[in-house]
Amino acid sequence: MQMGFYFNQTRCTGCNACRVACKDWNNIAAGPENWMRVQYSEKGKFPDVFVSYMIAPCWHCLDPVCIPSCPSEAISKRKQDGIVVVDCDKCLGNEQCDEKCLKACPYDAPQFGPEKGAKMRKCTLCLDRLLDGKLPECIEACSVRALDAGPLDELEKKYGNIKQAEGFTYSKRTQPAVVIKPKSNPFQ
Repeated sequence: MQMGFYFNQTRCTGCNACRVACKDWNNIAAGPENWMRVQYSEKGKFPDVFVSYMIAPCWHCLDPVCIPSCPSEAISKRKQDGIVVVDCDKCLGNEQCDEKCLKACPYDAPQFGPEKGAKMRKCTLCLDRLLDGKLPECIEACSVRALDAGPLDELEKKYGNIKQAEGFTYSKRTQPAVVIKPKSNPFQ
C-alpha cells in the first residue's frame, strides 16, 4: 500500500490553516522550517486575473530521491504504507552533509531549522495520527475541505488520476503520491 495526498486546487483559498496546524501539531518553532507550505501563483492583468494556490508537503514519492542522497542513511520508506520517514539520530545535520537530501528533492520537502547543526525533518503524513486511526492534522484543519489523505489507489478511485496543476509539476522520476483536482487556468 502507498499512502498519499489529495489536493483540490479549486477549493483552496490560501488561508494557510494547513501550514499553521502542521507547525503546531509537530512543535515546529516560528521561522523558516515549514513541513507544509502553501505556494501562490498569479497570471494575467487586472481585471482578467487567475490566482491559484498549491500545497507543498513531502509527497512521499514512490521512488524518493532523498533516500539515496542521504550520506548517513537517515531517510527510509516504510514498506507497510510508503511513508518516507527520517531517523533524526542518524542525520548528520545541516552543516556536515550540506543538505544533500534537500538539494535532491524536486519539491524542497526536506526541511532544516535555522540553527547550526539542525537535523533534517519533514512531513510524516502525521504518522502518529494515522496509527491512531485519525487523518493528518493539515486535513483536519482545512475548513474548505481541499485536502484528503489515504491509500493512493483509494484516492485515485475516489478523485481520479490527475497529477498536474498550476504551480506543480509531476516528476515521473520520483512519482509523488498525489491526486489533484486542478483549477482551470484561462491563460494557458
